[in-house]
Amino acid sequence: MAPTETRPEADGQVRDAVRGNWVDHRAPAWTRPYLRLSRADRPIGTWLLLLPCWWGLLLAMVSDGRASWYDLWVFVGCGIGALLMRGAGCTWNDITDRHIDGKVARTASRPIPSGQVTTRQALVWAVIQCLVSFAILLSFAPMAIALGVLALLPVAIYPFAKRFTWWPQVFLGIAFNWGVLLAWTAHSGSLGLPAVLLYLSGMAWTLFYDTIYAHQDKEDDALIGVKSTARLFGDAATPRWLAIFLVASVALMGLAIALAAPSGAFLTLALLIAGPWAFGWHLLWQMRKLDVNDNDRLLVLFRSNRDAGLLPVLFFAVALLA
Repeated sequence: MAPTETRPEADGQVRDAVRGNWVDHRAPAWTRPYLRLSRADRPIGTWLLLLPCWWGLLLAMVSDGRASWYDLWVFVGCGIGALLMRGAGCTWNDITDRHIDGKVARTASRPIPSGQVTTRQALVWAVIQCLVSFAILLSFAPMAIALGVLALLPVAIYPFAKRFTWWPQVFLGIAFNWGVLLAWTAHSGSLGLPAVLLYLSGMAWTLFYDTIYAHQDKEDDALIGVKSTARLFGDAATPRWLAIFLVASVALMGLAIALAAPSGAFLTLALLIAGPWAFGWHLLWQMRKLDVNDNDRLLVLFRSNRDAGLLPVLFFAVALLA
């Protein structure tokens, strides 16, 4: 008799979790539903929330040429905060979508629709994550604290966006790239135009990668009436829109760099510009590999955006040291 194949959602595992992840195999059993709510078994979202923070911090440091131990704490604090706030946001998303998730194949195995936790337990978990994140935020500059509190608004609205707009990815972009503004301000004490342009670049990037991601659910979304850019564009027009988002993201990042780079520092400028150049080539590679009807490939390409976002971080860091 052939061995029985283990279902991806066996033992509470979520269907699109990273195989072999530490949550499903090493975390204490009682913590697993809460860690799954926070997407700790799917770390790509934490990276996508964190990387814009590091973009903003590093470009701010290059811009004014200042670096201190406080900046190292901002760097680390953004990492911890991204982990916590991504967890809180995903928990809130699962609470608001609990009736929808059970009708979608990819999300039916999530902790709330599968019965691993109650809605009340999930809400308490979301509040705990927000409070710990707020404690970290209090160590930043006053304006950064205000921006951090304000960030709760788009986080709260995003789960409802797919109910009233074909562009819910815009609301995700508003929330996921807020760290650019926060980290820039944590370093410099105030906002600047380069930070705003870098923020808009991140929003265009989010539209790029989350449109790819949304194609996984387009059939289920159509059945239950959930909107997305994947459904709006359709299979034929998606590549054209992805190209628009690619160009917009790279161009806005380049403009932010041009305004932020120190005057006369040509080597620094060259290293900074290498960031969006490499970033753009990675997005182009994703487009060349794209098959909007191959869910496995879509997930691989979506997850590859961690590497895409790390490329500007690398070149910004080298420019800081130049």
